[in-house]
Amino acid sequence: MAERRDFYDVLGVARDASAEDIQRAYRKLARSYHPDINKDPGAEERFKEVAEAYDVLSDPATRERYDAFGHQFRQVPEGVDPRGYASAGARGPGRSRDRPGGGGQQVWFGENDIDLESIFGDLFGSGGRRRGPGRVPGADQETEIELTVEEAYRGGRRSLTISGPGGPRTLDVTIPAGVIDGQRIRLAGQGGRGSGDAADGDLYLVVRILPHSIYRLDGRDVHVVLPLTPWEAALGASLPVDAPGGEAKVRVKAGTSSGKRLRLKGRGMPNPRGGHGDLYAEVRIMVPAHLTEPERRLFEELATVSDFDPRRHT
Repeated sequence: MAERRDFYDVLGVARDASAEDIQRAYRKLARSYHPDINKDPGAEERFKEVAEAYDVLSDPATRERYDAFGHQFRQVPEGVDPRGYASAGARGPGRSRDRPGGGGQQVWFGENDIDLESIFGDLFGSGGRRRGPGRVPGADQETEIELTVEEAYRGGRRSLTISGPGGPRTLDVTIPAGVIDGQRIRLAGQGGRGSGDAADGDLYLVVRILPHSIYRLDGRDVHVVLPLTPWEAALGASLPVDAPGGEAKVRVKAGTSSGKRLRLKGRGMPNPRGGHGDLYAEVRIMVPAHLTEPERRLFEELATVSDFDPRRHT
């Protein structure tokens, strides 16, 4: 079986990377490999690998154990001293080699080549004094949640499965009505676990609105195309138009041309704090692809009696 990649290599960050560097790297890679965006056959597995690496490295306590024990950190009991673990011979699938300079053995884990003694020095200092467990607050975490326009409009309950160091967990999430793309939903205490009696971090759901075949969103404003026949545009009409909250009526004035935007105030995305978005219906005049004989005669008659020249009147 192929060795698992080091989580720092997966995210493309240094081992001393800050929490902010790790988060930035994750966001970039997650967007690049998200299976809804990247249709490459290997994108989904790469996305899962990136998500697992971030779950581990974004939590300070879990990251410390990973630094000490590598991919075996989940199997090592809590509170085990990294040096004691090595000297006791608990090598698992790892390998040993001669310590540089001779005299004794040094354990290296085959999965990610972690030098335990070097890490021991980093964790406890050159004097060999171990730090107390302390209180380390849990890290805040982020994950994306994809919604259709209709789901974002009406809100509601969603079940969301989150991967983490302890395995996947399912959360029931309340989506507020009127969330927009890029908005974050905070779930208090659902982020990384705190050590000792420190508080757990928060989980932030970053809303991503999926592309829609009818609607285009601009903040809380909703844009739709309103197809018109030439006679509806010329004579005027009252027509139905699709809206996320249900069908709306729009009044088309006589003499309306393609490109005209008709505004329906307050019929866009709702806002719990007030100030709903608007619905904009953009006129697009359509002509029949194939004319019947009566239609052809009427258009030929119109061409004969009309002196309208759009190239002269624009």
